[in-house]
Amino acid sequence: MAVNKHQQKSEATRRKLLEAGLRVFARDGFQAARLEDIAKESGHTRGAFYANFDTKEDLFFALLEQNASERLQDLRQRLQKHASEAARLGTIREFYLERATDRQSMLLTLEFKLFALRHPKLRARMAAAHRRIRASFNYEELTKLLPPAPVAFRTELDKILLEIVLTGLVLEHAYDPKRISAKETVDTLGRMFDLLVARNR
Repeated sequence: MAVNKHQQKSEATRRKLLEAGLRVFARDGFQAARLEDIAKESGHTRGAFYANFDTKEDLFFALLEQNASERLQDLRQRLQKHASEAARLGTIREFYLERATDRQSMLLTLEFKLFALRHPKLRARMAAAHRRIRASFNYEELTKLLPPAPVAFRTELDKILLEIVLTGLVLEHAYDPKRISAKETVDTLGRMFDLLVARNR
């Protein structure tokens, strides 16, 4: 029982650090965020931080992994509600467009990539870690629910194109909403999705 209580306490501390990290990153930006501030925000010490993460980059990757895992679980549950290919494709489209509203996540990821570009010695390690996170998820169960290839965007290039358009539009809207509105952002993402579907059929 003592071991279980210790594990529960450790998990609670890690969860608070992740929550604090997200708040501090969003408030101060990734590069300006300090370990001391994250630890203080979580209600713990620097020692507690280092007991769970080696660097703030590691904390960011943990947040990235958590976010990706939650998104995949959400998509899986939505797809399980539909039997037809058309309905499932519509679910994937809706899921993609909804990501445009997750401005905080999009901008933090972009800021992190810019940080990596400004620190060449760290960039390769960060990019490799990012790839490992994407590869670590078991897509087998989810793949069974997707429409048959090539409609489901299973090529890496299609995924990259969708991500680039999404990130670029979210950034442009955040920078100058008078130039491109939230509605125009979503409409453009929808057209991009539909174009890739039409091309792949």
